Amino acid sequence: MKGMISLYYIPIPTVYPYAYGAYPSIHNPADFQRQYHPKDHGSQPFVVDIKEAAKQNRTFRTALWTGDHLQVTLMSIDVGDDIGLEVHHDHDQFLRIESGQGFVQMGDHAEQMDFQRRVYADYAIMVPAGKWHNLTNTGNRPLKLYSIYAPPEHPYGTIHETKEMAMADEEHHQYK
Repeated sequence: MKGMISLYYIPIPTVYPYAYGAYPSIHNPADFQRQYHPKDHGSQPFVVDIKEAAKQNRTFRTALWTGDHLQVTLMSIDVGDDIGLEVHHDHDQFLRIESGQGFVQMGDHAEQMDFQRRVYADYAIMVPAGKWHNLTNTGNRPLKLYSIYAPPEHPYGTIHETKEMAMADEEHHQYK
């Protein structure tokens, strides 16, 4: 038509020279075949495909990035297991489910968990400071997620292979 301008979208892969780490890049599908080695990349600029990093994570908890005011952890919760009832008095927390399904509970007291919701892949959970909370895996495969704490909750470099290791470490350090 006369006077009409045609716009075309042509997807052109772009390579980001500032990507850090051995995590998959959306621009190189071959990267998805590589396994990453968990480590804390904190205090440095860092770019990651968080969905793939969370899905590949096999530890109960791994600190992926710890800064002065923020921390990102990856978690894998076994079938039928949970994060464990906890409260962070001075920390807000954000959790995002990348795969699997679960049941989240929150409340003002450990004995009164009156907020309850089923959660699935792509759901986000916001936990205000001072709220008791727990997340239970109700699916038939590990629940893969990442969590953001503000300020950081765990020491730099934290890697807990199992929930039992995490609980023992938390009891020893009492940073819960």
